[in-house]
Amino acid sequence: GVLGSGDFARSLAVRLVRSGFRVVVGSRNPKRKASLFPAAAEVTFQAEAVKKADVIFVAIFREHYSTLCDLADVLVGKILVDVSNNTEINHHKESNAEYLASLFPACTVVKAFNVVSAWTLQSGARDGNKQVLICSNNQEAKRTIAEIAQVMGFTPVDMGCMASACEIENIPLRLLPAWKIPIFLALGLFLCFFTYNLIRQVIHPYIREQKNKLYKIPIEVVNTTLPCVSYVMLSLVYLPGVLAACSQLYYGTKYRRFPDWLDQWLQHRKQIGLLSFFCAALHAVYSLCLPMRRSHRYLLIETAVKQAMEKKMTIWVEEEVWRMEIYISVGIIALGLLSLLAITSLPSIANSLNWREFSFIQ
Repeated sequence: GVLGSGDFARSLAVRLVRSGFRVVVGSRNPKRKASLFPAAAEVTFQAEAVKKADVIFVAIFREHYSTLCDLADVLVGKILVDVSNNTEINHHKESNAEYLASLFPACTVVKAFNVVSAWTLQSGARDGNKQVLICSNNQEAKRTIAEIAQVMGFTPVDMGCMASACEIENIPLRLLPAWKIPIFLALGLFLCFFTYNLIRQVIHPYIREQKNKLYKIPIEVVNTTLPCVSYVMLSLVYLPGVLAACSQLYYGTKYRRFPDWLDQWLQHRKQIGLLSFFCAALHAVYSLCLPMRRSHRYLLIETAVKQAMEKKMTIWVEEEVWRMEIYISVGIIALGLLSLLAITSLPSIANSLNWREFSFIQ
């Protein structure tokens, strides 16, 4: 059974029908909502739907849970699956699932499917996160919902008792929790190097020679800053491993816990490495765009005019030519190697490699 007629309820009904389940949908306006659901699903009033189902997905907002109190007698002994989420982290003192369980003590409440999007339900697990996090105080009910999730093509993950519901409900609301420290680190390094390069390439020439080089800020200064950030971030990927090895050698054991700062650093290495690759890739794009700038064209014309006025036949400098050729060649190779490291750091790729293969690539 599915109580509700919103987007998630419709997607849930579609996925359940496609997985071979007989589905009955409970709605306050069944005639109006029937056309939104698959033909194989029966759309009726909530009271009728509850009577016909043993497992009921409660796909309504927490504020509307109290409207189901009239169905308390019919819901006795049923499994209620709470799929709701909040608008803010820890918005309420108790989780939605715990609140639902307090309203219906004669029912078995299971928290599940809240981390799965409506799009994933409609398109199938192949186009989204395959994990369905499940928690409940009743082991048999958890097993039932886990079997349903498996039939639907998802991977059930047992998160323990109902006390875990609050943590599960907070997961969809977190914005890149593992990326905050690496992103702030990258931004801090970028600002430091950008300020230094701005002073060196723009402010200093203006103070010393009264040359206006503000045009360099959008491209040249940024392009000089990006590889600096990339190199430092890449070094920060491998430095904590060296520090961890030194710590183990110093204490003579690998079973001693690392300090919290080093432990956090080790856990963020993948994100730091991917940001290093991102800066390197931007640097490559910026470098390719350097000849496209209007300022570069003006400088070329100015150089050509000076050469003509001085009646020089050629300004070819062998050393500078070779230096630039080698610089670009080595840069391309370096970016290729960094791309290999970045690709193998992606979870879908890393999971397909054994430890020896991953170590060989590193």
